[in-house]
Amino acid sequence: MKKLIFLVALFSVVKIASAQDKQQIEKACLNYIEGFYEGDTTKLIAALKPSLYKFGYWKNDKTGNYDPDGQMTYRAALDYAKNVMAKKNFAKADAPKKVEVLDVLNTIAAAKINAWWGVDYILLAKQGGKWMIEQVLWEGPPAK
Repeated sequence: MKKLIFLVALFSVVKIASAQDKQQIEKACLNYIEGFYEGDTTKLIAALKPSLYKFGYWKNDKTGNYDPDGQMTYRAALDYAKNVMAKKNFAKADAPKKVEVLDVLNTIAAAKINAWWGVDYILLAKQGGKWMIEQVLWEGPPAK
């Protein structure tokens, strides 16, 4: 009986830790989206590792092909946010801001976000008790 109680207690602790991890991952992803939407470098710094590797594809209106859009570095992400703030070029109030946590392990996790620019698949790592975005692969929305 003691063994059963111990296992139930252990499972409860693991489940709580997983819920906390999921909340922290969602927060990192929201900081990522809102950092770009609001031009808030503080939110981006809280979400992104300096070794960020972000790469994506944008649909070419003329050819209909998805063309590589190049890599965005950590510095480029912060510069983008600064530009949003300087030009007051904020996302619309109804811009999509959806986060879906796909998988959580001990030190790595995957998430999917929907934002005005399209869909991002995000890989995160937990170091020092904090979840941070390491890599992003994205695709822009279909041309209209």
